[in-house]
Amino acid sequence: MARIAGVNIPDEKRIEASLTYIKGIGLSNSQKILKSLGINPDIRTKELNDAEINKIREYIEKNFIVEADLIRRVSSNISRLKEINCYRGLRHKLGLPARGQKTRTNARTKKGKKVTVGSGRKKAAAKT
Repeated sequence: MARIAGVNIPDEKRIEASLTYIKGIGLSNSQKILKSLGINPDIRTKELNDAEINKIREYIEKNFIVEADLIRRVSSNISRLKEINCYRGLRHKLGLPARGQKTRTNARTKKGKKVTVGSGRKKAAAKT
């Protein structure tokens, strides 16, 4: 298995798809990397020689923020939004969608499991 940016990428897949296993590199970035290095995107990862793997590794280190650095940057951006109390920061604090989605019926991913409010029946009227 080739190891790039701390991730073991699969040997049996095309190199174009294998690079997407690295957090921060999607299909379009993978295609750009291979095109700029002149590597055929249709060959399998196991067919690459060490020189090509090193070229890919160096290109990614030089031009992309991936894995732990990317996660750290995203979390610091979110914490900065929370500290300055902007609208998006407040939505992150409250655990609600930050990009304008409706929350009346959907948004279960952010809000979590549905919690029913009230018992669902009326209490008996108090006797006087």
